[in-house]
Amino acid sequence: MRITVLSGGVGGARFTRGLLATLAQRGESPDVQVIANTGDDITMHGLRICPDIDTILYTLGGGADEDRGWGLTDEGYRVQEGLAAYGAEPGWFTLGDRDFATHIARTQWLTEGASLTEVTGRLAARWGLPEKGVTLRPMSDVPVETHAVIDGPQGEEALHFQEWWVRGGAQPTPSRFIVAGLDRASAAPGVLDAIRTADLVLLPPSNPVVSIGIILGVPGVRDALRGTSAPVVGVSPIIAGRPVRGHADTCLDAIGVPSTAAGVAGLYRDFLDGWLVDPADAAPAPTRQGPTVRAHHRDLLMDGADDEADLATAALDLAHDVRR
Repeated sequence: MRITVLSGGVGGARFTRGLLATLAQRGESPDVQVIANTGDDITMHGLRICPDIDTILYTLGGGADEDRGWGLTDEGYRVQEGLAAYGAEPGWFTLGDRDFATHIARTQWLTEGASLTEVTGRLAARWGLPEKGVTLRPMSDVPVETHAVIDGPQGEEALHFQEWWVRGGAQPTPSRFIVAGLDRASAAPGVLDAIRTADLVLLPPSNPVVSIGIILGVPGVRDALRGTSAPVVGVSPIIAGRPVRGHADTCLDAIGVPSTAAGVAGLYRDFLDGWLVDPADAAPAPTRQGPTVRAHHRDLLMDGADDEADLATAALDLAHDVRR
């Protein structure tokens, strides 16, 4: 089975890890194509940083810091401390020494003319993803950066998503999001084919606005989802009006969508076939395809490896039920 996953950072990475564990338990050889959001990419200290790609690399490669939810385990911070001693800005975005190595290599290869797809492939090889049956692709090779528009002292102000999210704790609620570069972006090589030729497309509980929503904004992606013969199954990132993690509720509020499982499903209504929701939430109304919608028998929280695998199993089972 060829499975394509549209992924943000932590939620998508952990769900995909559970998917790989489930396939291994079933004795299946995985062929998983992961399309990563690059809308929160940023350049700092002259280095190109791709937070969602790196979270997927580290999580699937076994190096992620599970407690923090970002970066690498067993990190040192001597470079960060040295930059702070010099007064080099920004100081609000923490990078570990081993994490710096990833960004230095990426920036060097990009400067030498490699595409982001090629660079991501090299990084994925270092973390052993091909051996796990995973192909990791950026949504686009064109740089795309999301900004939150907020009310500042001088009127409207656009902050890079990372500054708004990390430095400001996703506050205040923005009036809207601007995605710089999306108007000239195109899908990275292999992205559209990964959707069109998939046996199953999965949407993990990633942020529906600034993660999956940005991927859907890449020209051709939404059309490919509408046209694929594969069932498209998603997992709600909202439980009883609250996000599973992060600030999805704030992002939904910014675009005028209710922070509910049904509200998020509405963002995907033109291509969604199946939608996993928590028992605390009502099932959304049928979509264009009239999917089977099942309230999952347990909380959708992923608190460990068993939960990740159970959630992936539920998504696979639902896909079987709604297969076109």
